[in-house]
Amino acid sequence: MESTLQKKKSVKRLSWKKSLVIIGIAIVVILVAAAGTAYFLLQKSKPVINGTIPLTGLHATVDVYRDRDGVPHIEANSMKDLFMAQGFVTAQDRMFQMDLSRRQASGMLSEVIGEKTLTRDKFFRTLGLRRAAEASYGEYSKEMKQYLSWYADGVNAYMDQAKKNNTLPIEFLLVGYEPEKWTPVDSLVIGKYMAFDLGGHWEGQAFRYYLTETFSKEKALDLFPGYPKDAPSILEDLQTEGIDFEKSFAGSVIPNYHNGSNNWVVAGKKTKSGKPLLANDPHLSLGTPSIWYQAHLKAPDYEVSGVIFAGIPGIIVGNNKTIAWGVTNVGPDVQELYVEKRNPKNPYEFQYLANWEKADVVKERIKVKDKVDVDHEVVITRHGPVISEFAHHDKPGTALSLKWTALQPSKELEAVIMMNRSKNWNQFEKALQSFHTPAQNFVFASTDGTIAYKANGLIPIRKQEYTSLPVPGWTDQYEWEGYIPWNELPTSVNPEKGYIATANNKVTADSYPYHISDTFAQPYRQQRIVEVLEGKEKLTATDMQSLQFDQKNKQAEEMLPILMQQVMKKPLNDKEKEVISLLKKWNNVDSKKSAAPLIFHIWMSHFSDELFKEEISEEMLKMFDGREQVVDELIRKANSGDPGPWIRENGGLEKVTQHSFESMITFLSEKFGEDPSKWEWGNFHTLTFEHPLAAIKPLHLLFNPGTQSMGGSRVSVGVAGWDRETGSITHGGAWRMVIDMSDTSRAFHVVGPGQSGHVLSPWYEDQVEDWATGKYHETVLDQKKWPKDQHLVLQPKVEK
Repeated sequence: MESTLQKKKSVKRLSWKKSLVIIGIAIVVILVAAAGTAYFLLQKSKPVINGTIPLTGLHATVDVYRDRDGVPHIEANSMKDLFMAQGFVTAQDRMFQMDLSRRQASGMLSEVIGEKTLTRDKFFRTLGLRRAAEASYGEYSKEMKQYLSWYADGVNAYMDQAKKNNTLPIEFLLVGYEPEKWTPVDSLVIGKYMAFDLGGHWEGQAFRYYLTETFSKEKALDLFPGYPKDAPSILEDLQTEGIDFEKSFAGSVIPNYHNGSNNWVVAGKKTKSGKPLLANDPHLSLGTPSIWYQAHLKAPDYEVSGVIFAGIPGIIVGNNKTIAWGVTNVGPDVQELYVEKRNPKNPYEFQYLANWEKADVVKERIKVKDKVDVDHEVVITRHGPVISEFAHHDKPGTALSLKWTALQPSKELEAVIMMNRSKNWNQFEKALQSFHTPAQNFVFASTDGTIAYKANGLIPIRKQEYTSLPVPGWTDQYEWEGYIPWNELPTSVNPEKGYIATANNKVTADSYPYHISDTFAQPYRQQRIVEVLEGKEKLTATDMQSLQFDQKNKQAEEMLPILMQQVMKKPLNDKEKEVISLLKKWNNVDSKKSAAPLIFHIWMSHFSDELFKEEISEEMLKMFDGREQVVDELIRKANSGDPGPWIRENGGLEKVTQHSFESMITFLSEKFGEDPSKWEWGNFHTLTFEHPLAAIKPLHLLFNPGTQSMGGSRVSVGVAGWDRETGSITHGGAWRMVIDMSDTSRAFHVVGPGQSGHVLSPWYEDQVEDWATGKYHETVLDQKKWPKDQHLVLQPKVEK
């Protein structure tokens, strides 16, 4: 009996084990089938790069050659065919990125993502980038409207074919939607978004306003970038009622205030080739795919090579046969926050002089995936949209509205196409008249030997120049009186010193008659660029490449002696002595293999936290425009014997320095072990070009390129900006370019992580290592040197 029972139990166990095995096999089969299906769909959706594709609307065949780095070289017989082909080819590589870009700028992400992006959508609907793009379209010439329309036709031709053949990028399938028809305004709204990303300092004005409301006058002013004698009257004029800053700006989208660039141009008298050299690396957010799309466009009387934002026709930065140009952000004060007094009897009226003026009210309806539509109200005063209420519905007695040059109609694409066609400085400078926003430092070089510079864009002239605070909106004392005349913008042509360089630094002398900004980047990148350019008699393209990746830390040269002097005033334990020893031996290069840069950068972060974290919320610290510059200045002043209240109330420079030194060592010991000699900057400072869908685990395993350790920092010329908490590199020159004007048929580029947005493309992440190690690829404008098996012919489709 017992034996029979045991046998039955044994049979049950075997049966259960068999069931588990069968279930396991079934799961594996399902997973394999799913993986196989996914792989099939991925393969099917890869961009076609050879053979023939018919396109409705083409006048003649267009040749598209992709070089070994995936850069498309598009040759057409007309501008119509060229821009239609550019739209088609860019969509092949970047359609999902293009769609997300227009949706983000337009406040339409929630329609496909869901309610977690609703606050972001409300912010961009309030800001009104799409309204500005729509207004701008009406200002364009008939010719430029044609270019935008032809480009859109090419994008739509790709989408129509992809939908018909079920070959849309797999991201659309994963998110669960199909892209809608592309329009000319979609291209313009992406341009407006880039103006937003480089736009100005409204969040800094709001932050400093919060300081004046929260702290004593002395303590508030200690964190201002500068405060002239005639400015305090603003503080007395700013009478507010009911604005809750943390509530008002919770969820606001703040561009990275390190957004900027390096560019420089060197005259032939200082180069080995005898012709100018030009280098440019714009610093923006890093991700997969790159914000930049490289291309070479050729049609009769039009040929240009360089980069553009995916979704826009033409080339915004690059070169043609006779000229090259690069850009950095001027960072001017082109945004103004106005404190508006609301009529207590009518929340849609605001005081101006002795009258109540009725504001415009725009009713927005935001579609939300799997939810009911959300109605959103935008209130627009004479100065601009009220942005202090996008996150809530109550109507306090005062509000903050935003005036900004980019919310006005503008025609940057007119300038871009004229720049592309220019043959000399006079033509190029004339083209810049139509480039209003964002204001950019343009450097220029030509084969005739000319080098030049212009800080170009609409920069307001104010009745009251000081711009670090919001201003009263109920008086005419703080209005704009126009813009700096175009012919009086900072300009330099063929300077005697033989070079021009900018790195978001202050670009004017104190004698310049107009206000540009109160806030500029830390000076260290510019100092290092000048140091290198002046340190060698005959420079080469290779020297320029090395300088673009240069990791010298000029901030450490200035700050470390001050900080170490304060620490040495206290008795040190063995670990602290070792840390100081590592810093003393450091060559001030942010090498990824060194412990010293890790120690220095974390120390500076902890110094800042020591001052602010207990008194200012994380939400408000995100709006602290120019935080690093302010901390540098607090240290300088305290070291000279004039400590401000933030350092004084925390015990003085000695105490703040010592406390931050100790907390830095605790942090690094917990994270990297007790032995400082084994710490490495590259173990913390790591690069992963994040894909937008990587936040949805485990999609990061599919879409994110491999992680790299890396040197450099925010203050080195080779910029690699990092997250304060994680060390992840999120910011830098996603595209770098160097060109020697002795041969404009070739230039040196690197686009991180690569050209294509398709995960199975050989050009999806092929430039990650090159980007992280300072290497380049050579783009050659010669058909003979392009692979023969990467030739796509777009031909007119014969309609039946």
